Amino acid sequence: MKYPQKKSDFSPNKLKEVAVKVSEATELMKFLIEKFPEKSRTTIKSMLAHKQVTVDDLVTTKFDFPLKRGQMVFLNKKKTEEKPRFRGMRIVHEDADIIVIEKGSGLLSIATDKEKTKTAYSMLSEYVKRFDPKNLIFIVHRLDRDTSGLMMFAKSKKVQEALQKDWNDSIIERSYVVVVEGIVEKTEGTITSWLKENKALVMYSSQTPDDGQKAITHYKLLKADKQFSLLEVKLETGRKNQIRVHMKDLGFPVTGDKKYGAKLNPIGQMGLHARVLAFKHPVTGRALRFDTPIPGKFLKAVR
Repeated sequence: MKYPQKKSDFSPNKLKEVAVKVSEATELMKFLIEKFPEKSRTTIKSMLAHKQVTVDDLVTTKFDFPLKRGQMVFLNKKKTEEKPRFRGMRIVHEDADIIVIEKGSGLLSIATDKEKTKTAYSMLSEYVKRFDPKNLIFIVHRLDRDTSGLMMFAKSKKVQEALQKDWNDSIIERSYVVVVEGIVEKTEGTITSWLKENKALVMYSSQTPDDGQKAITHYKLLKADKQFSLLEVKLETGRKNQIRVHMKDLGFPVTGDKKYGAKLNPIGQMGLHARVLAFKHPVTGRALRFDTPIPGKFLKAVR
């Protein structure tokens, strides 16, 4: 992207837009105060609140947004247009390196050989290309089609590789809420097994050490009624279908999950929602935490 070469002095009556290059790492508010001493802190906060500040291609309202050397900061005279709405997902966080979304149940994370329908990946690819046709999106991890909740994408191959290489060290917390069939009497526990996949592409547990990928799941009972239980589940490892298999192993399959033994579907979707995603930013190293409320239909299913 080519940036206009303009003076750093901000004159809203004369310029529709001014661009300033970042010379050293800092936070956005500090940078704006230093570069535009004629503007009061209140005025700068107002511009941020009204989405009149852009870092590279990203509109931000965060005063503590981390800036890197070489980035361009734009001050816009008019309020920047809102981000587009997406069917089946919403952007929770976006910066120069990553995008965090909340995905709805029924939406694929990425296309498969058999499924070429609209996916979270394809919609985000179209979105970033609106700013520059050369922009790309890279998948970091996946959620099953019928699982809702938080997931992350990278904006470069370098960031994707950094996250995937140090995934266990980068992830601070991955927490889910789960509606399962039956009354879970034990208030909390840990499930450990080695997961394998059969020819029918169904995952199953082995109790033989190193016979598959080691999977560790922690769970805590939130509430239960006569038919269902609501659990908080935290992953120590992230294996394919890990929670679904481990809930089946417990004898309490995830509601709506016929593949792993469920017979009931009280909420019209799989009872699995990725509620919390906390991690160290792959570039800045800052700890970021995103969470969503427990879906209302999950709470209604367990009265």
